[in-house]
Amino acid sequence: MLLKLVNAFSREVDSGNPAGVCIVEEFPAVEKMQEIATEINFSETAFVKKLFENNYYIRWFTPNSEAPFCIHATLASAHVLYENNLAEQSAEISFFNMQRELKISQEDGWISVNASSMAVEPQELNHTISTILKGYNVVYVGLSENVLFVELKHSSEVRNFIPKLDLIASLPYRALLITSKDEEYDFISRYFAPSVAINEDPVCGSGHCRLTPYWSKKLGKDKMIAYQASHRGGVIRCENLKNRVIISGQAVTLKKDK
Repeated sequence: MLLKLVNAFSREVDSGNPAGVCIVEEFPAVEKMQEIATEINFSETAFVKKLFENNYYIRWFTPNSEAPFCIHATLASAHVLYENNLAEQSAEISFFNMQRELKISQEDGWISVNASSMAVEPQELNHTISTILKGYNVVYVGLSENVLFVELKHSSEVRNFIPKLDLIASLPYRALLITSKDEEYDFISRYFAPSVAINEDPVCGSGHCRLTPYWSKKLGKDKMIAYQASHRGGVIRCENLKNRVIISGQAVTLKKDK
């Protein structure tokens, strides 16, 4: 097993979103993969198994459970394959998980993930949601699969948002995603998933599969620059392709080996 620690959506060690990447010949038992992910203790650890040339099966684990989808650990996995000459620098890589296919390419130091977009549908407020958002100027509340999606009026509200983690964890959703327009970037966001041991995800790629079509429609733009305004932070290039999106970021290996 080849194990690497990678920072996705950054070229620096103190920003972006760290991920564990394990390249395996065969997937270990689920219990073993969970043990490794718990020990690494990043928001996500990916396990990658080669199917055939430039095609891989991928699984993602948080510190306490297997995840249904993760862009940043996928981007980190592609970085490991390219950096260690396990894939040709000019090659397009395909990752598979259940019925999902993620196509990867790289250019000028940016790795791009081509993924399905995720719709956001209006969601009614309830007492818990209202309590979580009390004191903030709410523009829109929606639901995207199992993620609660909230647009706030001011970017300062997103940057200074104080999450009520106990209440967020009690919601029947995987996470809370908040966003707003911004003066420097097209939009910013933050992502909280305490129910799966991620109090705040530093940079959530899958969140941008929801954010990209939402903001593309609102801003009338297909290509956008986004920023995840967590403590670590990270820049994401986003492109809307109707039913798919392209999420692009940089990456750097944190340590040569663990």
